[in-house]
Amino acid sequence: MNKIADHVKKHRQQLRMSGLRLIQIWVPDTRLPHFKEECRRQSHLAMATQDKETDTLLENAINELADSADWE
Repeated sequence: MNKIADHVKKHRQQLRMSGLRLIQIWVPDTRLPHFKEECRRQSHLAMATQDKETDTLLENAINELADSADWE
C-alpha cells in the first residue's frame, strides 16, 4: 500500500475502535445547474399544498420527537 492508503486505513481503524462505523449514501449533486431550480419547485409545491391542520400535525410530530427522552 502507498502512504496515503496506509494513513486512511489507520484512521478508519481508529474510528472503528472508537465505536463508529462507516456508511456511504448517495445524495443529490448540489453542483448541477438544475438543482437550485428543483429545490425552488419542490418548496413551492409543498407550500401550495399545506394547510393549517397539516402544519399543526407536522409541528406536533417534530416536537414530540425532539422532546423524546427515549433516544439512545
